[in-house]
Amino acid sequence: MVICLTGGTMPERLAEMLLDLWTPLIILWITLPPCIYMAPMNQSQVLMSGSPLELNRLTEEQRILNRSKRGWVWNQMFVLEEFSGPEPILVGRLHTDLDPGSKKIKYILSGDGAGTIFQINDITGDIHAIKRLDREEKAEYTLTAQAVDWETNKPLEPPSEFIIKVQDINDNAPEFLNGPYHATVPEMSILGTSVTNVTATDADDPVYGNSAKLVYSILEGQPYFSIEPETAIIKTALPNMDREAKEEYLVVIQAKDMGGHSGGLSGTTTLTVTLTDVNDNPPKFAQSLYHFSVPEDVVLGTAIGRVKANDQDIGENAQSSYDIIDGDGTALFEITSDAQAQDGIIRLRKPLDFETKKSYTLKVEAANVHIDPRFSGRGPFKDTATVKIIVEDADEPPVFSSPTYLLEVHENAALNSVIGQVTARDPDITSSPIRFSIDRHTDLERQFNINADDGKITLATPLDRELSVWHNITIIATEIRNHSQISRVPVAIKVLDVNDNAPEFASEYEAFLCENGKPGQVIQTVSAMDKDDPKNGHYFLYSLLPEMVNNPNFTIKKNEDNSLSILAKHNGFNRQKQEVYLLPIIISDSGNPPLSSTSTLTIRVCGCSSDGVVQSCNVEAYVLPIGLSMGALIAILACIILLLVIVVLFVTLRRHKNEPLIIKDDEDVRENIIRYDDEGGGEEDTEAFDIATLQNPDGINGFLPRKDIKPDLQFMPRQGLAPVPNGVDVDEFINVRLHEADNDPTAPPYDSIQIYGYEGRGSVAGSLSSLESTTSDSDQNFDYLSDWGPRFKRLGELYSVGESDKET
Repeated sequence: MVICLTGGTMPERLAEMLLDLWTPLIILWITLPPCIYMAPMNQSQVLMSGSPLELNRLTEEQRILNRSKRGWVWNQMFVLEEFSGPEPILVGRLHTDLDPGSKKIKYILSGDGAGTIFQINDITGDIHAIKRLDREEKAEYTLTAQAVDWETNKPLEPPSEFIIKVQDINDNAPEFLNGPYHATVPEMSILGTSVTNVTATDADDPVYGNSAKLVYSILEGQPYFSIEPETAIIKTALPNMDREAKEEYLVVIQAKDMGGHSGGLSGTTTLTVTLTDVNDNPPKFAQSLYHFSVPEDVVLGTAIGRVKANDQDIGENAQSSYDIIDGDGTALFEITSDAQAQDGIIRLRKPLDFETKKSYTLKVEAANVHIDPRFSGRGPFKDTATVKIIVEDADEPPVFSSPTYLLEVHENAALNSVIGQVTARDPDITSSPIRFSIDRHTDLERQFNINADDGKITLATPLDRELSVWHNITIIATEIRNHSQISRVPVAIKVLDVNDNAPEFASEYEAFLCENGKPGQVIQTVSAMDKDDPKNGHYFLYSLLPEMVNNPNFTIKKNEDNSLSILAKHNGFNRQKQEVYLLPIIISDSGNPPLSSTSTLTIRVCGCSSDGVVQSCNVEAYVLPIGLSMGALIAILACIILLLVIVVLFVTLRRHKNEPLIIKDDEDVRENIIRYDDEGGGEEDTEAFDIATLQNPDGINGFLPRKDIKPDLQFMPRQGLAPVPNGVDVDEFINVRLHEADNDPTAPPYDSIQIYGYEGRGSVAGSLSSLESTTSDSDQNFDYLSDWGPRFKRLGELYSVGESDKET
């Protein structure tokens, strides 16, 4: 293969290009045009010459070394990037040894960029780059060349592949992709402390030349920081940099290619270095002496004042703890640290008294909490200050001589006797008189009184220890000159016991004595109680009444547990002779003077089994027939009760059946009346009802029975009355029907009502309604009511009297 380069390329440049090829080549320089004939050979065989005789020898060796089926000898071509001449740049020339120069061979180019980036002269085989190339976009192109017959386009030999490499030039400046940078380093660091490292990138070819070889330097930030030229590690250039003097530094870093030589491209970035705090400064009080004043009546725990020690450090390095290390008020005051404000709060621990001491002096210390041992040699990380506290006088309430009082009184103490006394004083210099009183909310029953001047407590009502042992009251002390100054004190009054209650049985006892009991058998054990509470405990004495000391039936025995046992003297008790025995017992206490009472024990004689179990204590048990069990007795009793119930039910039903059907006078008929609020049409209305309904036409020819009860006696049906002619007297008609209803047991029940709405035809009464009346009451004349019968006559007289009264 023959590659011809044009353009007067320098031999040194060509040699540098060809040395980058992977395949070993023999290089031969020819005068004009300079052509490169390449043939594979050993790596050490490189010959450079310009003689035409050597060209022939090269061709001869090429034929020997190449494979017979291919006439092409090539591998790579080169073209410079970013070429921007007026005409396309010649990359190289293709030529085959099959070309005799008769122009019957045509060269075809295909592959990456063929026809768009690279163009071939199909006659001469010259390859030109028609576009500007950028190695950073694409570093090489793979193409395929083939020689074909000009006329037939038949391939003269198989296609061959070659590469066109874009040769790099220094056209990209370094870039810091992650900038700007931020870093921290502790203050007071030693020289050469590593801060951080930065990295720049160069898009040029790192293999070819120095286009991508970077060197780092600092443009700004000296003399505080330095940078390693090749690794870009930033370090401190000065020792003991103080954050309190300057906290932040701006460093400008440059990266330059071409190994830092002139002509190289460069890029810059910024690095902000912040010094972090360390505890290298002690706290310092803003002033050496503080003054505070406080009233003597201030509440315990109240903040009196604040002191502050400033620290130039920040965060936890500035935290300080405060303590009172000396002074005459260390027992009365305390100081706490405020973590937020970083100051000390002085508080009151114990009450102040202006009359006792008017001022206090404290020595306060502030010390760092977190100390860095590296800087312990700089001195103590603490400071002290003096605090002077002035106590101001205040009007204080009275002060009792004791915070509580305990008084004792016997329950039989006389009224108005003195139980005890409380005292109080005004602690102020003015010393106001004190007035005492009892808080009646604590003495609702007003059992005690107090002298307002001297505080003596007296008894107002009698006491009873058995009702209440303790009485808790509150005494109030008030300044006479200032009633707002009040103090209170609790007073506990204990009521002491006296022997004022006689002992008695602890409960109601009832003893049972078996008929088959033995002499000396314990019938019952009883105990006593006493409401009093002697100091040495209760001790009771038991005895029988003097007249029953020689009781033939029973005796008593005192037990060690202060109880009493009752024993039977003999056997053979018979409940037929005597069922119950009463045994009076005298119980005495050990008080001074001793008190006693008599309690009676009831002893009942019972029938018992052989083992002493009580079975029956009733005398009637002996009159029962022998042979009847308890179950049989219960069955007989149940039958008797059932018969009694049946008899009672029978009598009740008989009484209910014979009850009269007459409505009693005290019963109210109105509760059975149904109102329809329907007004009839008067006497002229013949369609509203038929008079035959009042004549009971259903019962004219037959018997009309009652539907609620069955009559005891059967009455013959009464002969129905003939219909009343229309001209009959209404009064007579109503009386007849009323008489029949009253004497007829088959009539409707008493709790129903019959309506007599018949007025008769041609009545002269007219309508009683006032809806159509056009005259006043004074125009009415009621004399015509006398013609309707005796009942309406009485009604007319009443209305006539009313009219005459109005006129009068």
